[in-house]
Amino acid sequence: MKLNINGQEQQFDAPLSLASLLERLGMKQDRVAVELNRGIVRRELWAETKLSEGDKLEIVHFVGGGSR
Repeated sequence: MKLNINGQEQQFDAPLSLASLLERLGMKQDRVAVELNRGIVRRELWAETKLSEGDKLEIVHFVGGGSR
């Protein structure tokens, strides 16, 4: 199954949930936000959100830090 992630096409085995995709990508689920086909997906729905051929995802990874 081909997915477009942050503008790059990648190939994965189907079926795949959003939660399992993030795990495969090595992303900590408490530090990312996900847009699927132009809609934000709430974190509590990731495990049940099934991905399909051609889906477009934007994954934003939060980085900690602060000012002095």
